[in-house]
Amino acid sequence: MLEPFAEGIWIADGPVVATAGFRYPTRMAIIRLSTGSLFVWSPTPLLPELRAQVDALGPVRFIVAPNSLHHLFIGDWARIYTDALLFAPPRLRRKRPELAFHGDLTDVADAGWSEDIDQAVVRGSWITTEVVFFHRPSATVIFADLIQHFSRTWFSGWRALVARLDLMTEPEAEVPRKFRIAFLNRRAARTAVRRILAWPARRVLMAHAEPITRNGGDFIARRFRWLRV
Repeated sequence: MLEPFAEGIWIADGPVVATAGFRYPTRMAIIRLSTGSLFVWSPTPLLPELRAQVDALGPVRFIVAPNSLHHLFIGDWARIYTDALLFAPPRLRRKRPELAFHGDLTDVADAGWSEDIDQAVVRGSWITTEVVFFHRPSATVIFADLIQHFSRTWFSGWRALVARLDLMTEPEAEVPRKFRIAFLNRRAARTAVRRILAWPARRVLMAHAEPITRNGGDFIARRFRWLRV
């Protein structure tokens, strides 16, 4: 279940979910803030063993969906952790009107986590608007869907061909081709990526790729070279 990733960060891999006929693994992250409370990023199903591990870390205070695609289990967590505050990325309120969101994610971090975490909203895409986070104590940048990597054997049949054309099975993690094309407003995307590149990143966590544990800033810069930041 929960595994330590860096100082103050734990990760857990969840079940594989299907989206548009493709199978995607799921991964969540939990950050223990300097206050001792927990910031939950892109939560996976709250199984009993996972819940016990989370409760042992501290009180859940914030539950965050990083984009309008990573939201499947946030309602389950909100129902269990009734004192936690739920935050929505752009476009998710309309998609999940039944959820009681406390606030919206913007380029300004909420006061509850701003001492430990910075964030940048990557605008300009018609697919989704992703909020990228930076955990200062561990120098970790956290991406949801903007950077992905799968082995050549993960997909089969016509899906394997589509994944290869989409750059999802390249030798290294990349921004999928569909996301590159979807950025109709590249100026907005460049502004956000420049802010991300200004963070002193050592590590990179991604929902759909193996983590990077060193030279994180260089890794991110290579992934976005197509944007000509």
